[in-house]
Amino acid sequence: MKNLFFACLFLAGTLCAQAQILPKPASQVDGEGSFQITEITGVKTNVKGADKARLFHALEGSLKTQAKAGSQVVLNLNPKFAAAPAAAGAGATVNEGYALDITPKKVTITAASPEGLFYGIQSLAQLKKDGTLPVTQIKDEPRFRYRGLMLDCSRHFFGKDFIKNQIIQMAKYKLNRLHLHLTDAAGWRLQIDKYPELTRETAFRTETDWTKWWGKKDRHYAPEGTEGAYGGYLTKADVREILALAEENYITVLPEIEMPGHSEEVMTVYPELACGWTGVNEGDVQSPMAPNRHSDFCVGNEKSFEFIENVLKEVVELFPSEYIHIGGDEAGKWAWKTCPQCQALAKKLGLKATKDASIEDQLQSYFIQRVEKIVEKLGRKMIGWDEILEGGLAENATVMSWRGEAGGIKTVKSGHHAVMTPGNYLYIDAYQDAPQYQPEAIGGYQPIERVYSYNPIPDSLSVAEAALIDGVQANLWTEYVKTPEHCEAMIWPRLLALAEVGWTPQELRADYEEFRERAVREVLRLKNVGLHPFDLRYEIGNRREYNEPIRHLAYGKKVTYNTPYYPGYKAAGDGSLTDGLRGGWSYGDQRWQGFIDRGRVDVTIDMEQPTEIHEVYATFMQMPGPDIFHPAKIDIEISLDGKNWTELYHLDYPATKEEPYNFKDFGWKARKAGVTTRYIRYRANCNYTGGFQFTDEIVVK
Repeated sequence: MKNLFFACLFLAGTLCAQAQILPKPASQVDGEGSFQITEITGVKTNVKGADKARLFHALEGSLKTQAKAGSQVVLNLNPKFAAAPAAAGAGATVNEGYALDITPKKVTITAASPEGLFYGIQSLAQLKKDGTLPVTQIKDEPRFRYRGLMLDCSRHFFGKDFIKNQIIQMAKYKLNRLHLHLTDAAGWRLQIDKYPELTRETAFRTETDWTKWWGKKDRHYAPEGTEGAYGGYLTKADVREILALAEENYITVLPEIEMPGHSEEVMTVYPELACGWTGVNEGDVQSPMAPNRHSDFCVGNEKSFEFIENVLKEVVELFPSEYIHIGGDEAGKWAWKTCPQCQALAKKLGLKATKDASIEDQLQSYFIQRVEKIVEKLGRKMIGWDEILEGGLAENATVMSWRGEAGGIKTVKSGHHAVMTPGNYLYIDAYQDAPQYQPEAIGGYQPIERVYSYNPIPDSLSVAEAALIDGVQANLWTEYVKTPEHCEAMIWPRLLALAEVGWTPQELRADYEEFRERAVREVLRLKNVGLHPFDLRYEIGNRREYNEPIRHLAYGKKVTYNTPYYPGYKAAGDGSLTDGLRGGWSYGDQRWQGFIDRGRVDVTIDMEQPTEIHEVYATFMQMPGPDIFHPAKIDIEISLDGKNWTELYHLDYPATKEEPYNFKDFGWKARKAGVTTRYIRYRANCNYTGGFQFTDEIVVK
C-alpha cells in the first residue's frame, strides 16, 4: 500500500487517477497535467428534457458547474456510441457505457444513453481533487446490467429517509437496482388500499427485538396506534418520493411481495387464505390447523389468487420496475399434504410424486405459474428466489440464485435469465470482522475480501449461457439488524465490493489490496456525508488459528465416526478433524465440521501405535443465531486395543442458548505424567434437539 501511495506522489498523477475510481473502469489511460475547475466552468449538452435536468443536477453536485454556452464540460449523447463489444452478461436493454476524456482545456463525456452520461459523471466526481481533474481517457461499461442490493424492511423496519440515503450513495458507485423485501411474518410494510388491515394490523408488533419476538413462538402484532408498538410501513406517498429520487439517480426499485410462504402476517389478518380454514357453522373460526402454525397460502383456494392479484395490481400501479419479485423461498408446504383443498387440486391436476419432485413441489410450481400469469397480465415480468425452480420453472420467470450457484446454473441452462446472489459470497447479514467486536449478527463470516473475490460466471457455462446471467446482488436480511446505524455498517463497505464485482471486468479485479485502498478512501467519504460504515482501517481479519495450521500427534491419523457428521457441513470429510487446519469465524468456511440431532460428536482416533499423550482437546463454537451451541457433556476415553476403554476425562458444562458467541477448548491436560494409548475416543453432547455442534480439529499433544 505504501509503495502505491508514494508512486502516486512521484508519477505526476499517472497512477493517482487510476487508483481513484471505484468501481474500476474497463480501460483508462492517464496523461500529464490537469483540468482546473473554476467558478466560470460550465456545461453544455445535447440531452433534452428530464434527463438533462437530472444530469445537470448531478454535475452541479460534483463540480459546481452551471449551464453556459461554449463551456468546457460537454455531455455528448450519441446513440451510436459503444465503449466496447457487449460483455458476457451485459445483455443490456440500455447501453450504460461511456467515454470520459479530460484534457487541460476540456472535459467530454460521451455515451449512448443518459445512464451512461450519469455514470461518467460519477467517475468525474471521484477524480476531482482540490478543484482539479487529472488528464485521463476512460472507456468504460458495466460487466452486468443488474447490480443491486436487497434490503429486508420487514424484520426491522427501515423507512423512507433511510432508503433515500442509501439510494444517493449507491448511485455514486454505479449500482442500479434496489430490491426491497416488503412483506414477511415480521410485518407487512406497504400500504395496500384494498386491504388496509395488512398495515393496520400487522405493520406493528409488541416486541422491538425480532429475535425475541420470533423466539417466543407467541408472536403478537399490535394495531396501528398502539402505544409503545414497534414497526411502520411505507405509504404510497413515501414510495413515490423514494421512486422519484431513484429515477433521478437511474436506479430501479424492485418490490418483493413474498408468497406462498413467509406469509404469517397475511394469514393473521385473512385466515381464510390459509389451509385448514373451515368457517362453516363454527362462527367463522379456524379449525385446529390455525394460521399462526403455518405461513403458506392455500394453493387449493381460489381466494388466495384473488387476494394476490388485487395486491399486485396496486404494486404495479406504484412501482414502474420491469420485474416484480414474488419471493417463493422456503415455503413449508407441510399443510398442503393434509389440506383437502390442496389435495383435491393435486388430484384434479393429475399430479404424481416423482424422484425429482413431490406432489407438494409440483403444487408450488402450479402456484408460481399461476402468479406469473397474473404478473404478465399486469404487464410485468416475474422474478423469484431459486425455490421457484422446484417442480418446474414458470415459462418466463427469472431466478435469483441464493442457495449457492446451482439454481442459477440450472436456470440459464434451461434458457432463462438469472441473477447471482449466493449466500456464501453475497449475504451481508453475516459478520464482516471478528464477531466479538461486532454487533450481533445471524452468524457466519463474510468479510469484504470474500465478497470481492466472487466471480458471477461459473466456469461450467457456455458463452450463450453466461449471457443469461443478468448480474449480481448483495442481500441484507435484518433479523439481527435493529438500527439504521447498524444497517449502514452491514451494507457499507461490502456493497463497494459488490459494485466492482458487478461493473469491472473480471481480469481487472486480481489485486484485492489495491481495491481495499480505494475502499478505505470511500469509507472515509461515506462517514463524512453522515453514514455509518464499518471502518475498514480497523479490520482485525479472520481468526488467528485459521491462518496457522497446527501439527500435533494425531495429525493425519485415521478418524472413525461412531456418529456421522452432518453432510451439509462435512468440511473436508473423514480427515477433517486431524488435518491440521483450524476454522475461522464462520461455520461455513469448509473447515468446521457440523454435527446435529443434539449435536452428538462421537469419534475414535487411531494413533497407529501406543503413544504417550499429555493433552487432548477440541475447539467448539457457540453461535446462538443459527442454533450452534457448546457441548453440555464431554467424555474422553482411551484404549490400547480398541476394545477395553478407560475414562480419561469427563466434564458437565453449563451450556445454555443464552451464552453469547464465543469459542472454547474442551478437553483433558495431564497435570504431571502423561498416559500411553493407541485409541482415543472423543464424545461431546449438546443439550438441544436440532442444535448444531461445530468443531474443527481434535488436537493431541
